[in-house]
Amino acid sequence: MMRRGRDGLRRTRRWVISSFIVSLALLSGFSLVDDRRHAAIVEDLVRDAERVAAYQQAAYLSAYEMSLIQAAADDPAGAARQRVLTVDDETYRATLAIAAVAEDRADVTEAGTIARRQVNLRQVIIWYLSLLDRGETAKARDTLETVIAPTYRRNTDRLLRLRDRSQQSYARHQETARQDSHRLVWGGGVTFALSLLVVGLFGWHTRAHRRQVEALAATDMLTGLPNRAAFTNGLQKALAATRPDPFNPGITVLTVNIDGFRHVNDQLGPHVGDRLLAEAGWRLSEAVRDSDLVARTGGDEFAILLRDLDPARTDVVAARLREAFDQSFQLDDITVDLEISIGAAAAAPDDDVTTLLGHADSAMHDAKQQHGSFRRFSGGSGQDSADRLTLLGDLRRGLTDDSQFTLHYQPKVSLIDGSLSGVEALARWYHPTRGPVPPGQFVPVLETTSLIHPFTERVLTIALQQARTWLDAGHRVPVAVNVSTRSLLEESFPGRVAALLASTGVPGELLCIEITEHTVLSDPTTTIEALRQVRELGVKTSIDDFGTGYSSLTYLKLLPVDELKIDRSFVADMVADSSSHALVASAVDLAHNLGLTVVAEGVEDVPTAVALSGLGCDTAQGYHFARPVPAADLDLGGCTPPLSQLR
Repeated sequence: MMRRGRDGLRRTRRWVISSFIVSLALLSGFSLVDDRRHAAIVEDLVRDAERVAAYQQAAYLSAYEMSLIQAAADDPAGAARQRVLTVDDETYRATLAIAAVAEDRADVTEAGTIARRQVNLRQVIIWYLSLLDRGETAKARDTLETVIAPTYRRNTDRLLRLRDRSQQSYARHQETARQDSHRLVWGGGVTFALSLLVVGLFGWHTRAHRRQVEALAATDMLTGLPNRAAFTNGLQKALAATRPDPFNPGITVLTVNIDGFRHVNDQLGPHVGDRLLAEAGWRLSEAVRDSDLVARTGGDEFAILLRDLDPARTDVVAARLREAFDQSFQLDDITVDLEISIGAAAAAPDDDVTTLLGHADSAMHDAKQQHGSFRRFSGGSGQDSADRLTLLGDLRRGLTDDSQFTLHYQPKVSLIDGSLSGVEALARWYHPTRGPVPPGQFVPVLETTSLIHPFTERVLTIALQQARTWLDAGHRVPVAVNVSTRSLLEESFPGRVAALLASTGVPGELLCIEITEHTVLSDPTTTIEALRQVRELGVKTSIDDFGTGYSSLTYLKLLPVDELKIDRSFVADMVADSSSHALVASAVDLAHNLGLTVVAEGVEDVPTAVALSGLGCDTAQGYHFARPVPAADLDLGGCTPPLSQLR
């Protein structure tokens, strides 16, 4: 009996212990389940609250921006006008935030649509503000009513729908949490739930912040376009996707540079330059397909990734891009006309991102250097670029060596009496290892870099020192010096010329500054002012290579110049070609009617000299009279043939 009693007690204890263990396990399991369930509910509440706040913030900023836009129409010069673009940036960031917090696929799609519409609307807003700035209020109000306001209403309606759905979800989760809270009786469970909440919130905030940073890091805030990093990433993905498909026409990269943008920024200010860049980005985007990628890669440069396009059709795309810049930029009451230089490179099988971008940049710099709007990268361009870099380094070292650069002088002969009317100074470079380097090889390289400034000063210094030497010997010999566009348009150029004249003691009338028609066309206003300041020093001015740059006759009338030089391409065959003869005759008459002296370049024989004399041309230079020679070899008294040979 006692044994049976002990066994029964043991069994009872075992059962109690087992029941206790099972109860503890069940209670722990239920606690964990409740904790997790409650934590999930809390997380849902937090997400719903964040979404509601994000939608509410985006709706508020959208309404605020619309009120500023409407206020700007009533008072274009008011404070509201100045706040529009700033609030637009805030609204754009708010739309990015709602795209980041949306979870449901439909909400994500709708949020993305709102963000894209906000980005696209920025260009319209810039256009709307520019209309107000120009005083075109009626047109601006029409844009506001037909484009901006409807878009804002659609965005606002979408935002409010999203907010209402989130608020309903929030209310449901709130009620569920309220019903579930009474089951959380253990402090450990509450602590555990709160810990999960903190961890969940931290993870959510980390993800949201990362998404925002990634979006901002890939966007150029000025234009709203992708930036260089985003373009590089997109190009890398495109290259990787293209290589496995032999039937894919491949990809082409275009690099676009806005010619003359630096002058706009310097003269009109960065605020005008920023607006110009924003509109330029919009124009480039409109000129290509939606599937193509347009990015601002820095400064005044853009890049375009053309996907699935036959490289042979790149010319068509480049033509559309150039046409996009045919229309003037209207900025406040200022009209700006700009052109672009475009370089194109088609991806080869082994090209990586750096190589392909480098090829496109090389082609673009070729287009800019050769004053052509479009160039396509060819196989030899890469080596040409390397050669230019080597040559550039040699030039930089050569400018520190007084013995490498010298001048030769070619006489300018009066066709009236055969006397020496002056000389043109022509630079010569004697490389220490390569020997003489033709000007056609090194001058274009100099003109694309800031080295052109010390080079120009070196040439002017040597020329004026030689003029001083001739003066001391009793010869008044005017010296003409070619000056590049970059040097003439440099603000300090007139002051440097004045300092050199003063240091050498040479009268201003013995120096002539020659510029090309391209210099005039690149920046007429600055060119005219620079020439005016130079002429105030007594220095003569001349337009070189006239007839090759298609310059406007209006500019020719306004330019403060003394001399016009007819390009050798017209002079060389004027005896045999009646069209060239007529063009030279017209140029001589035009210059004389404007009070200018006429110089004919490239006179190679007696018949050409006779024909020029018959047209009344004042001066000529060319191999018929004398080749360029060092100053020591120049015959100051007998370098021309007798006048009897010209009649």
